[in-house]
Amino acid sequence: MAEYTHIVHPIPPLYDETSRILILGSFPSVKSREAMFFYGHPQNRFWRVVAEIFAEPFPETVPERRAFLLRHHIAAWDVIGECDIVGSSDASIRNVRANDLRPILAAAPIRQIYVNGKTAEKMYQKYTEELTGREAVCLPSTSPANAAWTLPKLVEAWKRIRTGE
Repeated sequence: MAEYTHIVHPIPPLYDETSRILILGSFPSVKSREAMFFYGHPQNRFWRVVAEIFAEPFPETVPERRAFLLRHHIAAWDVIGECDIVGSSDASIRNVRANDLRPILAAAPIRQIYVNGKTAEKMYQKYTEELTGREAVCLPSTSPANAAWTLPKLVEAWKRIRTGE
């Protein structure tokens, strides 16, 4: 039987006073927690998707990824601030405490909030939407577990982050 571990989100939010888009995942994977940055698993397609959308080279390092997001006025964080989880399994998440997004929303002119996948959407709606008073747009998960979505289909669906629609 897999072991649950209680984990407090170790990665601070990324945003600045020019961030117009906020992208929220559910909770960082083991690989992301090790890298101390978002979408750290090499099979997660997030970085390939955004690189293609903005017609830029794939950002390899955490400093390149941080600069990429800020250059495109994108803030990033996760809905969940702490939880019990087995490894990286979103399906195992329980005992959730949500992150407080209000400091980001107060500091940055966020036009649109996007969630990366159905788990992030469910958690946002359950724990965060009432607090922020803002709906989030659900985009298909960039996780390798979402194999039904090819890279070209993901790019097409995610293109809306360019305009904030």
